[in-house]
Amino acid sequence: MNMPQKAKKKSIKRLHKYYSYTGFYSFVSYSLKKSILPIAGFILLIIVLDQYVIDFSSLFTEITNTYAPIGILSVFFASESLLGLIPPEIFIAWSDKTASPIVYLSLLAVLSYLGGIVSYFIGKLILRIPVVYDYVEVRMKKHLRNVRKWGGFLIIVGALLPIPFSMTSMAAGTINYSFKNYLLFGSLRFVRFYLFALAIFNLV
Repeated sequence: MNMPQKAKKKSIKRLHKYYSYTGFYSFVSYSLKKSILPIAGFILLIIVLDQYVIDFSSLFTEITNTYAPIGILSVFFASESLLGLIPPEIFIAWSDKTASPIVYLSLLAVLSYLGGIVSYFIGKLILRIPVVYDYVEVRMKKHLRNVRKWGGFLIIVGALLPIPFSMTSMAAGTINYSFKNYLLFGSLRFVRFYLFALAIFNLV
């Protein structure tokens, strides 16, 4: 084994040891367990309601026919920029009933990514307002601590898993995390949307 390979192997071992020691793996495991139940519950609720109460296919088709796509996309972008107030899965289900599901799904993924960037810069702006920063330091204490410890790996987790991506992005901006690296790791947000669409498109 040559020297670069040895150095790379040692670096991976050090990272593994660091993330084990700081509790990153425990955090991811806890987040997965915490998110799987709500997601499973959401999917089960959709199936039950669709079978016995509401025809979601007709509902989302009606929404598509009633409201202009620009309005729905604007609401989604605002939500993704401000702490992810509305679950993205609702909009993914809506995109399936549009004239071009893949196009609108891709637009949602782009808007979610851009919303994360807006949250990142909101985090940076917060630094300039002492009163607001003090409030955020308390409210987002856990997220700030985790981003300081794990950086890019937490952004990856936030992009892929049902963890508030906007809040993670805001915390990254607040601690002045590298914007270039944020853009790179945050791009995994696209993967999440397409994977979730595979499941949701088969339900509604």
